[in-house]
Amino acid sequence: MSLLVLAYPAIEKKDYDWLQSVRAKYDERYFKIIEPHFTIVFPVFDMDEKVFIDHVQKVTKNIKTFYFVLRCSQVVKDSFSDYYDIFLIPEEGYRIFVKLHDSLYTGILEKELRIDIPFIPHLGIGNNKDSFACKNIADDINNKGVEIVGAVNKLDIVSYANDQVKLVQQVFLD
Repeated sequence: MSLLVLAYPAIEKKDYDWLQSVRAKYDERYFKIIEPHFTIVFPVFDMDEKVFIDHVQKVTKNIKTFYFVLRCSQVVKDSFSDYYDIFLIPEEGYRIFVKLHDSLYTGILEKELRIDIPFIPHLGIGNNKDSFACKNIADDINNKGVEIVGAVNKLDIVSYANDQVKLVQQVFLD
C-alpha cells in the first residue's frame, strides 16, 4: 500500500463530462481506477499513515484555495513504464501547483522526492505505448482550443493498493 496526495479539481460539469469522455477513449490505464485529478505527492511506501496525515495538514494549514486554467495538452514519457501519457497542463496556476508540491516534499517527505523526474503539474487524460498516437491526440486537443477553468479547494490523502484508491483524509484549503 502507498499513500498519495491528490487534488480533485472543482470544475464545471460540462468540463468534467468532456474530460471523462476523452479519458474513456484514451486512458487505458487509469480511467476505471480513479477520477480526473492532479497528483501532488506521488506514492509513498512504508510510512505511518498518521505521520503522513499530520505532515500534510501542518504544511498546508495556510494554503488557500487556488485557481487554474487548462489550455494545453502535452505528451510525456512515463518514467516507470513503456507508456506515453497525455497531460493537460495548467497554463494559469502552474506555479502554485509547483510550490504546493515542493512544500509537501519537505521534512518527513524530503527523501521521497524524485529529483531525477521533473514535476509537471498535470491532469492525465490518456496514455498509450505509441508515442505518435499520443502526439496526434494531444495535437487534436490543442487545435480545439480547450479551456477548463477550475479550482483546488481541498487535498485528498489516499491509499493505493491493488488498483484501488481509498480516501484516508481530506484537507480543506482556506
